[in-house]
Amino acid sequence: QVQLVESGGGLVQPGGSLRLSCLASGIIVSNNVMGWYRQAPGKQRELVARIYTSGTTIYSDSVKGRFTISRDNAKNTVDLQMNNLKLEDTAVYHCHTFRSWTDYWGQGTQVTVSS
Repeated sequence: QVQLVESGGGLVQPGGSLRLSCLASGIIVSNNVMGWYRQAPGKQRELVARIYTSGTTIYSDSVKGRFTISRDNAKNTVDLQMNNLKLEDTAVYHCHTFRSWTDYWGQGTQVTVSS
């Protein structure tokens, strides 16, 4: 059974940094496409970053140059380093993967950027 558990969210001031981590079980992260999505109040869930099995990464335009997605194969985690956070980055961040035409989501971790 695939399970994704996020951690690392919290309250941070604008310009600050946070590192989110997604611990996966039931899959090997390096063998799967892994992504981070976010959903702000009243908005649709949007893709933030994705890492492919090849190691190729993609980012939304809104976070490019500030966020970095990476894998830790030893820990079987996918991390999201978020720097220079802005007010508009406030959202619940979810880890995602898919396997056998099924989407898997973590429960989410809240990131609040506020002064």
